[in-house]
Amino acid sequence: MSNSPKMLLSSTALIQTPEWKALSAHRAEMDGVSMRDLFTRDSHRFGKMSVGIPGLFVDYSKHRATEETLRLLTNLARSRDVEGWRDRMFSGEKINTTEGRAVLHTALRAPKEANIRVDGENVMPFIRETLEKIRVFTESVRVGEWTGFTGAPIRDVVNIGIGGSDLGPYMACEALKPFAAPNLTMHFVSNVDGTHMAEVLKKVHPKTTLFVVASKTFTTQETMANASIAKAWLVDALKNPACVARHFVALSTNAKAVTEFGIDEANMFPFREWVGGRYSVWSAIGLSVALSIGFDNFQKFLDGAQAMDAHFRTAPLEQNIPVILALLGVWYRNFWGMESYAVLPYEQYLHRFPAYLQQCDMESNGKSVDRDGVRVDYATGPILFGEPGTNGQHAFYQLIHQGTSVIPCDFIACRETYNPLGDLHKLLLANFLAQPQALMQGRTLAEAGGNPQKVFEGNRPSTSILLDRLDPFSLGMLIALYEHKVFVQGIIWNINSYDQWGVELGKVLAGNILDVWDGKKDTSSLDGSTAGLLARLRGA
Repeated sequence: MSNSPKMLLSSTALIQTPEWKALSAHRAEMDGVSMRDLFTRDSHRFGKMSVGIPGLFVDYSKHRATEETLRLLTNLARSRDVEGWRDRMFSGEKINTTEGRAVLHTALRAPKEANIRVDGENVMPFIRETLEKIRVFTESVRVGEWTGFTGAPIRDVVNIGIGGSDLGPYMACEALKPFAAPNLTMHFVSNVDGTHMAEVLKKVHPKTTLFVVASKTFTTQETMANASIAKAWLVDALKNPACVARHFVALSTNAKAVTEFGIDEANMFPFREWVGGRYSVWSAIGLSVALSIGFDNFQKFLDGAQAMDAHFRTAPLEQNIPVILALLGVWYRNFWGMESYAVLPYEQYLHRFPAYLQQCDMESNGKSVDRDGVRVDYATGPILFGEPGTNGQHAFYQLIHQGTSVIPCDFIACRETYNPLGDLHKLLLANFLAQPQALMQGRTLAEAGGNPQKVFEGNRPSTSILLDRLDPFSLGMLIALYEHKVFVQGIIWNINSYDQWGVELGKVLAGNILDVWDGKKDTSSLDGSTAGLLARLRGA
């Protein structure tokens, strides 16, 4: 139990609203409704429950929802002032109240003529200057003008970061491999487990490797430990500490720490505190992406996100893709008790996308205390997982189809492929279509020939997201779609989606354990289990 009296309160305002109560009553009415019947009754259901913008199409007709469901959910969104909060975010208001910060990853992809102010400053000139610095540097590396300490061109880039400083760039570089420079190989190191760094260093040569150290504060424990190992490896190989200047660049807000590490401030690419880590791939943190695909394609990546921003800002809630997906998520999480959902890309280049979304969603909305510091008495962020299709079909889809838990799914596919090998893409897309159909339709006992083992309950919800092709623009749209979905859910739940205090305690305790390990403190600060495990690790 918390020592704070305020924490003993519960946040009941949301569930006592007329909009929430109307949805609760509607949920009871929907209890025996089957999607099979909904499709049978309305031959136009697909057209009514799908929406698209150029390059991206979303079908949400395979949900336990009717037009009335969507109307009631939209009423809830309006009652929570989603539109007002959206406008405040885009304008630069400090909606991250627990940290006193604006939330302006959207400004990073805004049109250059925009005027977006934080504390009286129009931040767009700073953003454009940083983008120009990224353009000049990445182009010089890609054409061989920027060379290493010995004059050799850069052939390998090692991004050292963790969390948003790794998941975003890594995911985007993998997703956009068809656009990658043939003379550059991208590597990513995040884990403080020495194996991660050791295995990458086996693949690269000191004379031709550029290290990109990505840390907002330049104090992130894992990142700085790995950066120090890389620096020692490089200096040991090239026999001159001055080599660091040609082989290391920094993505950070802390110029002092960067220069103390040995990186010239001229080789630091800055961003501001209003860029959250898990929303930072659009900022200087995206340097590795720009190195891989080229600055022109990086700009298209930003443009795609800006296109989704424009849709989110202007489309009525009833036709607003991020809002619709957010509301369906609230419907299942809060009114059906569904704790998980799966993101299933039928596109191998998106194999890191579910991992990226885990941070975007679970770190943002994995909160049990609302904006007022009061414990919530309703469910918030779901558990997100996923793997590329068709791999997942031979792993965990069994549970999704016939398990005792109902897990809503997002299926993602691309109409076109960069690798038209035989009929593989047709086979992939056939599976992309078949799995949502099976989840919705199921198989009755009669259809299963009387064999109960082959019965599929069906009536399991899914969304199908179809891209024309996976390119920088469409990837930007897709990421921004999920960013805004998470934002809308956070507003409805009255939680701050832009802090992550739950991450901090483990960092503090790890520092304390290191002090005990090194003999700077005794074990009195440790519980019996931790002290016992530490003793075994130390061989005591």
